[in-house]
Amino acid sequence: MANRASLILAFGILIVAGAGVFVATDWPWKAKLFPLVIGIPLFFLALAELLWSLLSKTPPEEAPVHEAAARRTLLACAWIFGFLAAIVLLGFPVAVPLFVFAYLKLQGKEGWIFSLVFTAIVWALFYGLFDQLLHLPFPAGWLLAWTGLG
Repeated sequence: MANRASLILAFGILIVAGAGVFVATDWPWKAKLFPLVIGIPLFFLALAELLWSLLSKTPPEEAPVHEAAARRTLLACAWIFGFLAAIVLLGFPVAVPLFVFAYLKLQGKEGWIFSLVFTAIVWALFYGLFDQLLHLPFPAGWLLAWTGLG
């Protein structure tokens, strides 16, 4: 039997993904496309993890939490919350390239040329897919709306 935390996490993701897919099925096509594309694979991956954990014959490893692992976890959470804050404050079209560039420079310690080129490619793919191909409007972030720039 796998450890309890892995089972709880897999079950929680399974429930959230399933609920997201279920709710999105009644939405218009453009609105439900993104939740379905993300939610369906996520649901089945969580189901596979849950079954794997339940049917696994190997005992779970009892590894102590080391300071380095806790620090890396907190750092990952800080990046995620920073990205979410940037989305709320600046909106998706600004937050995505800003996050990619900041992550590559600060966390990945990549060079300027690589960071700028990779950020430009990510922005072009993001803009091309969501704005040009799918015509999905993103609301302006709070700061941009407040200043009238959004």
